[in-house]
This record gives sequence, structure tokens and C-alpha cells, in this order.
Amino acid sequence: MKPQTFTECKNSSEAFLVSVIIPTLNSGKTLERCLKSIQNQNYKKIEVIIVDAFSKDETRKIAEQLADKIFLLAEERSYARNFGAKQAKGRFLFFVDSDMELTPNVIAECVNLCACKKADAIIIPEETFGDGFLAECRKLEKRMRIKEFYGEAPRFFKKEVFQSVGGYDSNLVTGEDFELAQRVYKAGFLIERCNAPIKHHEENLSLKQLVKKVYYYGKKLPAYIRKEPSLAFKTSSPLHFFKHISLLRKHPIHFTGLCFLKLIECFAYFAGASAYFLSKIPTKFW
Repeated sequence: MKPQTFTECKNSSEAFLVSVIIPTLNSGKTLERCLKSIQNQNYKKIEVIIVDAFSKDETRKIAEQLADKIFLLAEERSYARNFGAKQAKGRFLFFVDSDMELTPNVIAECVNLCACKKADAIIIPEETFGDGFLAECRKLEKRMRIKEFYGEAPRFFKKEVFQSVGGYDSNLVTGEDFELAQRVYKAGFLIERCNAPIKHHEENLSLKQLVKKVYYYGKKLPAYIRKEPSLAFKTSSPLHFFKHISLLRKHPIHFTGLCFLKLIECFAYFAGASAYFLSKIPTKFW
């Protein structure tokens, strides 16, 4: 059956305003492509809110040209998203990362699912794009997580639903999207999944950059574990690899590379978490 678009839905003909919220930090290389993909959406009633953490590159200049509202806030991603949501005028909230590119029908499909099929939050499939071996490994990982309960989290919300569950936990830097999804689900709201994908660009991805990023998240991981230990294990555990062992035959080099990559990430997470706990030990014990 042909997927329904927003133009076929009588309820969405009111063209509800959608607030797209994008936290940024030195995002000059990717932000313009992201914002132009929002401009090119088939659904047009959109406001774009940038919450920038005092970028040192061209981020603010690009935002001034292509966004509707810009705020400066030196905070982590979860706090920035919640701040952006408070400034939003839209009936729907859509949280996008600056290195993402929306395919033309993403917002239209999300509005349709909420307005016509009574969804409260929408999961949007992501496809990884980028050159090089590491990018190909990450692309395979995204394929493995498609339609997995603990592999994807919603980005598009009815504003009243987002507010009713308290938004993102500002104390979480990693796992915040899955933790929010868990609260939305437990509150009895309906989470649906659209078909139109987001392109996640991971160009020039290097092992050094990845390890540095994961190490930082590792330092923040204890907060996630303390709040949701079971969820943290389910979203971070490599056990889901065994469900996709058939990919080893289809993509032996990249599957093996991905396993090696996840092993390195585990060490980086552990090193970051260890650094956090060591920082909490009183200096008199050293």
C-alpha cells in the first residue's frame, strides 16, 4: 500500500508549526547542508532554532543566514535541547544534530503520523554517509540497529508530550535519547516510526577522533548507569551483534572491522568511566 503523505491527511491540512531545534558547537562544516535540507522540506511551516555553545568557527554566521532564532548557551546537548524547546512556538518539536541532512519528506511524514495516526513521538531511521573504512563500518552498525527496540530513539515529539515527561534529562550526556524514549513509552504514549530517513554524515571520521569522543562519553556514563542501569546495558551491550551474525558472511571485512571498532570503544568507555571515578577519590588517598 502506498505510504500516506501529509497532503492526503485532512487533519494535517492546518499546517501545524514544527520547531526544529539544533544544538551546535563548531559545526561550520556541516550546518549549512543541514539547514538547507530543512529549507527543502516538502512541509513548509517550520521554524529553525539554533542553540549554539559559543562556536569559534563559521557556525553563527551560517545560522544567522539560514535559521529563524539563535541562542548562545554554553551547555551540554540535553540542556541545550530543553532550552530550545522552551523557546519553540511549534506544536511539534524536532531535535536534529548539525551533521544531519533531512530527506525531503521527513517532516511531512512525521506530521502525518502525529496528526492522522495519533502518534505522540516518531523514530526516524538514520543512514550513515561518509568516506573511508570507519564510515563503512558505522554504516553497517546503523543497519544492524534498524527497528530494534533499544537501537533507535524518537527525535520528533508532540510538544505537550515532550513537556509532560519532562524533556531530556539535563544530567545525561550519553544515553539521554534512549532514557527519554523509555519515559515516553512508560507514560503510555504512542511511538511510531516513519519511512523517510535522515542522512547522518560522518565524513573524515578518524579512529583518534572517535576514541576521544567515546572517552568523553565514558566520563559521563556513570550518570546514565546510576539512573537506568538496565537500559544502559541494553543500549550499550555488544550482544546484539550475535543477532546479525549473518552479516559476517555478507560483509566479512566491515563486520570484522566493526567488531574491532566496538572493542576499542569499550576500552575508551572504560577508560573514561575510570577517570571519572578516580576524580572522585579524595586527594588524601593519593
